[in-house]
Amino acid sequence: AASHVMSWMEDVGIAGGTEMMSYSSATADPKVPPMLDAGNMSLREKHPQSQQGVCADAIATLEGIDREAVDQLAVVSQERAARAIAEGRFDKSVVAVHNPDGTLALDKEEFPRPGTSMESLSGLKTVFNMFMDIPVDEQGNTYGTMVTKKYPELDGKMDHVHHAGNSSGVVDGAAALLIASQDAVDKNGWKPRARIVATANMGDCPTLMLNAPVPAAKKVLEKAGLSKDDIDVWEINEAFSVVAERFIRKLDLDREKVNINGGAMALGHPIGATGSILIGTALDELERSGGRYGLITMCAAGGMAPAVIIERV
Repeated sequence: AASHVMSWMEDVGIAGGTEMMSYSSATADPKVPPMLDAGNMSLREKHPQSQQGVCADAIATLEGIDREAVDQLAVVSQERAARAIAEGRFDKSVVAVHNPDGTLALDKEEFPRPGTSMESLSGLKTVFNMFMDIPVDEQGNTYGTMVTKKYPELDGKMDHVHHAGNSSGVVDGAAALLIASQDAVDKNGWKPRARIVATANMGDCPTLMLNAPVPAAKKVLEKAGLSKDDIDVWEINEAFSVVAERFIRKLDLDREKVNINGGAMALGHPIGATGSILIGTALDELERSGGRYGLITMCAAGGMAPAVIIERV
């Protein structure tokens, strides 16, 4: 949408999405993995792709990020989301949903689990170790071998650290952003809230899938002519705890500026809506705190990541 407006092909665009993961998770057959490579066996040999939770555990193992670290980040996410909800930080942007008869269906986040602690998380069993031996094709490949083909050092040495409490929530959701040119703003008498400073897309290892936010953030900072110290609010999607934890470590960020109001581990990850949710959350926080710049990024399909820097106006 931003590219269309910036290129003058369009004056106004609505960017966003809606996701009904409760439907897909209820109907999907877990024994039939998605054919991410459309059956292209030579491509599969060159760039094998596994299940994302398995990839998250693979990254944690390769990076030496243990369960205590990923659980601690999950607790922080829940604490920050609980604080944000209690203080009404999301109220400005949450739109109530009503039933056909006019009665209220939903007006707040349902997924957060306030009171989550290291002790309560310690009682949860890891999940993705159970995926390792699930076959993905007739050649005998499994989710496990799809990773170890590219990273043989992980064979038999995977440290499984992710579970329901430190992975993103499977939730329904919708979000939208109104992107407009200055001419459209003036014509309609709108009051802009932020401007898009720079955008970037980046690809990283398709086998690990989840690591591209780091180079994407570096790329968009360079395009904007900014440094990490210029960024007041960072939003990195918590697809899995290790994604955010690795992002913070690799960029050496101030944790108090990252996912200030919690992330997907507490609020959920309605995939088609998440990008717009993150941008909206960052903008709300910039306005609340008086900050200037926000950087938003998330891992995307097949090892990609978009990144955007916005400036409060």
